[in-house]
Amino acid sequence: MESKTESEVKIAAQAPVETTESAEVEVKRISTKEIIAYLAEKFPACFSTEGHAKPLKIGIFQDLAEKLAEDETVSKTRLRQALRHYTSSWRYLKAIKLGSFRIDIDGNDSAEIDQEQADYASKTLKESQEKFGNKNTKDKIAKKPYKGNANKGTKPVKKDSTDNSRKEKFNAVKSAKRAPKAVVKLKPVETSNVVVGKHIKVQLGQSSMDAVITEVSGNDVSVQLNSGMVVKTQVKNIFTE
Repeated sequence: MESKTESEVKIAAQAPVETTESAEVEVKRISTKEIIAYLAEKFPACFSTEGHAKPLKIGIFQDLAEKLAEDETVSKTRLRQALRHYTSSWRYLKAIKLGSFRIDIDGNDSAEIDQEQADYASKTLKESQEKFGNKNTKDKIAKKPYKGNANKGTKPVKKDSTDNSRKEKFNAVKSAKRAPKAVVKLKPVETSNVVVGKHIKVQLGQSSMDAVITEVSGNDVSVQLNSGMVVKTQVKNIFTE
């Protein structure tokens, strides 16, 4: 028979493993969609999980971070990811219309959406729908059963000699549309001018976009695009015209 001390040692050795596994399982349960659902539960006047979405106030990330400072369910990183996912959804982009008002976490009107913000949201929505629409079309074509052997003995259809000329014309038009756009000269923003609320240009890949600074932490800067999407970048990517 094991002594009391030996039993206690075995139990103590097993306890941390079980606690760690439980914690890992708990973390895996918190997805971005679950965080959005949690935000909709905490701030029903601001967030929703279905139906029409409401445009969010520029800088709402900071307000939410302060409200959830003592809440262990949502970290700042996961909150930022959830906001990015929420504000890039089709139903949210459809809500960014000229004359509509952005709201704060209590559902109060904050600022009216101008033409530039409405146009940017419309453009982003169109590009997203075309991207996923084309992807779905390609998926359907890929899944279409091959009928090459359905009718054995049939002769292959000869291609029309005009196909090549049509293809060449198409490529010529396509190349013309790809003509390089005029490059806008941007000036780096001085570190002292990188403050919350400042309107700037943020360099994302090969393009620059209008945005507003919402959070500054050393060289890390969070900005909100005209569409409402929150993006984290660095001071070196912040410019003015």
